Amino acid sequence: MSLKKAIIAIMTTLTLFGAFQAATTEETANAQTTSVTKTYKSNLSKANLAAKKWIAFHESRGSYTARNGRYVGRYQLSSSYLHGDYSKANQEKTADRYVKARYGSWVNAKKHWRAYGWY
Repeated sequence: MSLKKAIIAIMTTLTLFGAFQAATTEETANAQTTSVTKTYKSNLSKANLAAKKWIAFHESRGSYTARNGRYVGRYQLSSSYLHGDYSKANQEKTADRYVKARYGSWVNAKKHWRAYGWY
């Protein structure tokens, strides 16, 4: 009878240890994934957000993987602007910087696009 109790105690301990190991492994994997994930959120007005979406559609049909020679991604930015980082977050951030520096706003960039067929 005590041998049976000892076996049950050992099996219970091993089961709990296995569950602990699995939880620890999952937490480690989640921490690694979280640290790698990059996000970017712009604080655009509704009008600028709509103009940005309009340009993205007309440049690449909204695709982050679109390519046209040296122009890459959703906003068809020169690959030199993206510095080898073609992630969604970097494309969004770089496009916002480019438009702000060149046109002041996405609304102005859209006006330029409509007049000349590019921005």
